[in-house]
Amino acid sequence: MNLGNFLLIKAIIAFVFALAYLLLPATAGSWFNLQFDAAGLLVTRLLGVTMLGIGLVCWFTRGARDSELRRGVLLSYFLSDALGFLVTLQGQLALGMGLMGWLGVLIWLFLTLGLGYFRFVKQ
Repeated sequence: MNLGNFLLIKAIIAFVFALAYLLLPATAGSWFNLQFDAAGLLVTRLLGVTMLGIGLVCWFTRGARDSELRRGVLLSYFLSDALGFLVTLQGQLALGMGLMGWLGVLIWLFLTLGLGYFRFVKQ
């Protein structure tokens, strides 16, 4: 697999979650055994907007040549995905979000390891 294909996978994952969080925030929350009040629905939709932005950056940089900017994007996503993995793991252990919670943990781990590989190992 090359970096462009990996960024395409990350973009698709981000788009799927963005659509779910924007269009069906209560349903998306229920996948993780979470229930939201009005403020929680707003924050979930804002997370959807953020995921959409991440997906768009991955989509538009997947074919870009190696550059300082692209390396910076990879490093930024590596750090944020590593933190996302830790936060999701802590949430899963504390809240017991079920099978979807573990799927979220695995997705964050996959993205972290992949971005780490392409940023630090395969240059």
